Amino acid sequence: MDERMRKLAEMICNYSLNLQPQEKLYISYGSIACQELVKELVKIASRKGAFVYTELNDLELEALRKREIKEENISMITELEEAKIAYFDAFVYLKYSINDYELKTLDDQKRQKLNKAVEHSINVRANEKKWVLLNYPSLLDAYKNKRSIEEYYNYALDAMTIDYEELSHKIQPLKELMEKTKMVHIVSPGTDLTFSIENMPAVPCLGEKNIPDGELYTAPVKNSVNGTITYNTPSPYHGNIYHHVKLVFQDGQIIEATSDEGDLFHTIFATDEGARYVGEFSLGFNPKILEPMEDILYDEKIYGSLHFTPGSCYDDCNNGNQSAIHWDLVLIQTKEYGGGEIYFDDILIRQDGEFVKEELQMLNKNQ
Repeated sequence: MDERMRKLAEMICNYSLNLQPQEKLYISYGSIACQELVKELVKIASRKGAFVYTELNDLELEALRKREIKEENISMITELEEAKIAYFDAFVYLKYSINDYELKTLDDQKRQKLNKAVEHSINVRANEKKWVLLNYPSLLDAYKNKRSIEEYYNYALDAMTIDYEELSHKIQPLKELMEKTKMVHIVSPGTDLTFSIENMPAVPCLGEKNIPDGELYTAPVKNSVNGTITYNTPSPYHGNIYHHVKLVFQDGQIIEATSDEGDLFHTIFATDEGARYVGEFSLGFNPKILEPMEDILYDEKIYGSLHFTPGSCYDDCNNGNQSAIHWDLVLIQTKEYGGGEIYFDDILIRQDGEFVKEELQMLNKNQ
């Protein structure tokens, strides 16, 4: 037993979920390779008096089920997921990457219907329940991160178990500044984007939901986004990986969407009306995550990054946009990735991934 794994399980049960006696915990894990952490979660949660249910959800079988399901039976997925959400108080999802392309051949129309089938249950879980999403270190992740298996395992545990309590103090000045800001201006190679965040709350993410964590998000005023953004991080989505996604906005709406893989405007962004508006703007600053690995749970926390997310907003930062999609697309602004600036009300607050305002510099990784 790696002592850090026990520490991670304790953090999830005691800090992230704050489990209470008699609460019902659902644990879903993607491989038997996750069992070391699952066992620790079961022990700790049970000793706290919680009821624990575990379920192995193999990605290959899950993809097969989605490809083979008859459309007349999709409503049964809704019934099952609604029942889970109603019964359980807390959820832990341990993903285990084996193949980013497993869902690539799923029919687009069926994909949209499956997304719609679980849209309500996902929204309830995200906004009304306690939950944690964690990517357990896998062989594929080590390969994508260009590290040996042992190196990646240590890297992942370090990234997941940063001092979130200390970070919560460091993040306060940025939260206060963001909530006073009216207009945001983002400049990077291929990017010149403006939007309003006036009167929108800023929400810190410090290990209570995603692990690893380390971001502060808000949402743009729905119709305020204008300009162009070009993302420099490869992004997996629904069984494909997209490179150099470029979005053009006019009065909040995406009017053009392209990538190296072709047109996205008539595919992903045709899912529903809300897919062409943005539900989240966030700054990432986990000091242990410095490069992308085609895994959004890590990439959106990259130090010196931002993500600007088409699709549904969160209830705790509600700009009125609802959609079946929520696609976190990442732009890294460190010098190694082309640099860039972020302005709040025409004042430069971050340059080339480093905060320049004195009260924010404690968030810089060398502080």
